[in-house]
Amino acid sequence: MDDATDTALLLSAEDVPPVREFNAAGRSPFLLTCDHYGRLIPRALGDLGLPESELVRHIAWDIGIAGVAEALSRHLDAHLIVQRYSRLVIDCNRPPHVASSIPRISEATTISGNEGISREAAAIRRAQIFDPYHRRIGEIIDQRGSADMPTVLLSLHSFTPIYAGIARPWHIGTLYHRDTHLPPLLLQSLRAEGDLVVGDNEPYAVSDETDYTIPVHGEARGLMNTGIEIRQDLISDQAGEQAWAERLARILGEIETMMRAQQLLSA
Repeated sequence: MDDATDTALLLSAEDVPPVREFNAAGRSPFLLTCDHYGRLIPRALGDLGLPESELVRHIAWDIGIAGVAEALSRHLDAHLIVQRYSRLVIDCNRPPHVASSIPRISEATTISGNEGISREAAAIRRAQIFDPYHRRIGEIIDQRGSADMPTVLLSLHSFTPIYAGIARPWHIGTLYHRDTHLPPLLLQSLRAEGDLVVGDNEPYAVSDETDYTIPVHGEARGLMNTGIEIRQDLISDQAGEQAWAERLARILGEIETMMRAQQLLSA
């Protein structure tokens, strides 16, 4: 299918583009991504068979992380790339071939608009939402490399305080797989705060089967990287979003200094 046909079948002229960028001229070595920034649904898909009460829940997006990501981008002078459609349409942090890419059930909620989806319809969602987002991340990393600008990938997320009836004690977690440089520094710095319960690959761990952004854009390219997960009740309002952005900006600034001292950053 060509792009015009794909657009007619899913994203119309009234739908916004899937990718949005902030502070594209930022000079920080940190490149920020936000896979679950938004909860939009293309007009052609209606409400996916769900009431509004479900579409504002954590199953549809990462509550609070949009405000944190935007403020952190400003504080760090960092480029931020986000994806504006709901993870219920297609999850931009899942390999497209796995069942959770276009979920039929999320937690205990059945997504009726995703039941019986054809292979062709799934491919259109990927072509119009998933691919442009990840293509843009790849382009930016390439451009930074061509300009001899170091890149440290930070994938920003939030998590629900209670999942499937089980309370989660962590305030924040750092998620990683193969990188042995950034995650230990971040864990050390977060634990030094003294007032945080910090997750070491909690509440999730990164893997090639369950994640996409870090394995593809971070690990496959040999970039230092980590996922950051913040508990949603801590960033459920603007004050919480701003406070966490300020805290992370301070911590990441200190980590940047440490990485330069250890010659982990070349420029």
